[in-house]
Amino acid sequence: MRFRMILNRDGGTLKTTDLDAFTALATTSFEAEGHKLECVQVRGNEVEAALQAAAEDDGVDGIIAGGGDGTISVAAAVAYHCGKPLGVLPAGTMNMFARAIGGPMDLTAAISALAAGRIAHVDVATANGRPFVFQFGVGVHARLVRIRNSMTYHGRIGKMLASLRAVFSSMVNPPRFAVEIETAQGLVSQHSSGLAVSNNPVGAGGLPVAARLDSGKLGVYVAGALTSNALLGLVKDIVTGQWRDNPSVTEIEARKVVLTFPKRKRGVFAVIDGELIPLEEKVVLELKPLSLAIVQPATVV
Repeated sequence: MRFRMILNRDGGTLKTTDLDAFTALATTSFEAEGHKLECVQVRGNEVEAALQAAAEDDGVDGIIAGGGDGTISVAAAVAYHCGKPLGVLPAGTMNMFARAIGGPMDLTAAISALAAGRIAHVDVATANGRPFVFQFGVGVHARLVRIRNSMTYHGRIGKMLASLRAVFSSMVNPPRFAVEIETAQGLVSQHSSGLAVSNNPVGAGGLPVAARLDSGKLGVYVAGALTSNALLGLVKDIVTGQWRDNPSVTEIEARKVVLTFPKRKRGVFAVIDGELIPLEEKVVLELKPLSLAIVQPATVV
């Protein structure tokens, strides 16, 4: 197969990687498996255009994207629409979709696993038609991202520390909003401080990573209206992987979810795969089963 690898040199661990040496290694690894690999290094604001060019090029059979979760989300949307398989190179801070797919988190091991990988298909979720591969969130999560984005930080460790500071800042007077949640099971109205819808239900552990990507269901997680102390307790439970036992959390699995925010204020945001977007009064979330072709990393011994 003929692959084009788009590397966001402004993102995550790629900032401090010798990209010329890495692309030489990647090219050799793919050639050893009978593939052809073209490597393109771009700035962050050039990523989407480079991915779209690869999608439209008849000489490209598959796309490899390297960068953080934002880069991978954009790449997945492009691949979803064009039908070409996507290989995910985990070069960000959290690498949520890459973790759900499986494979090594180390860049060198990851490129070898991708070169020896196979084509598979996984689910994709959409929010009002916009594809996402990790999570759509409202409330605390969106506030956390907004606060973190206002901070200055450098590198992966700096971003992690900024995220930690944002978590504690978000606990001061937690947001509360009214939401109507409609699924095949019926309609529920409640007040909440945080709501997340994931592409497939998340597994056990401290990171909200999908246990599998072919269940055909969304995971819907709703926290009730929380005080600062209650939110602190929930954060502790999330970190220790015990959040399912927290009495404020409700969990639903559904193929389609319609969220309505009857008292939505102007200027309120949601977050989708780590990116802030304006929150619409009505959001229709749907699961598109096995609609994204990926390069499933091989098990590298």
